[in-house]
Amino acid sequence: MLQTSKQLRQWNRQKGEQAEEMSTIGSLEGFQPVSLQQEGDEQPSETDHLSVEEEDPGKDPVPMPMSRQTSVTESTLYPNPYHQPYVSRKYFVTRPGAIETAMEDLKGHIAKTSGETIQGFWLLTEIDHWNNEKERLLLITDRTLLICKYDFIMLSCVQLQRIPLSAVYRICLGKFAFPGMSLDRRQGEGLRIYWGSPEDQSLLSRWNPWSTQVPYATFTEHPMKHTSEKFLEICKLSGFTSKLVPAIQNAHKNATGSSRGKGLVVLTEPIVIETYTGLMSFIGNRNKLGYSLARGSIGF
Repeated sequence: MLQTSKQLRQWNRQKGEQAEEMSTIGSLEGFQPVSLQQEGDEQPSETDHLSVEEEDPGKDPVPMPMSRQTSVTESTLYPNPYHQPYVSRKYFVTRPGAIETAMEDLKGHIAKTSGETIQGFWLLTEIDHWNNEKERLLLITDRTLLICKYDFIMLSCVQLQRIPLSAVYRICLGKFAFPGMSLDRRQGEGLRIYWGSPEDQSLLSRWNPWSTQVPYATFTEHPMKHTSEKFLEICKLSGFTSKLVPAIQNAHKNATGSSRGKGLVVLTEPIVIETYTGLMSFIGNRNKLGYSLARGSIGF
């Protein structure tokens, strides 16, 4: 019995010593929590947390340098009006070198055929008598207005229409207008060039959407006008008009005999497009079928 009580006292003594050792370990000054910072991560240094009370009271408090600088994102108040990459990439005419190749091709063709002096190139949208949009390159020479259908995918001239400047007798500038019962309407302004009388146009060519016997042509600005400064110059309708009018006037002065025109009349009036239902133009214009456009992949 005495041996049992003695063993019990020794066991209690050992438990007390273990508890004292654990309390001593918990109060060690060298024990610090370990930070799980990974290599390369930026963390504030110890000097970032120094307070003013720890500074010398005789000195003015000096702000301590921070190890991490606050990032500031500057917003663009005036974005670049010519920056439309996602839209412009669809049009092959905006691909690098496409418009330059087209100009060189047409320069070479004119040099071989007529030898006339080119006064300027423009990239505009033609609107036919059924309100269909068509991408066109226009050239003005000393005696001719050339309307070119150019394939910017294959980089080749598909169709070239020559209009003598001395035959142009009227130019109309104004907003587009449609008959009162028309379901197919368009906004904006355009330019119409007449080299023949619309009254002399046959009924068959007037109601034929593929007719090439229309004695006038209607143009508006190309949708890629604001892609870059270069396209702003060649797609501006006012710039084309300012070159076309004096070229026509000079052609009338220099014309002789039967080629002498009646003179040029420039009017500001609505440009009427006689379409009513317009289902064909609705589908074509919404899908930009008249432009050399990337239309996505078909294969897998």
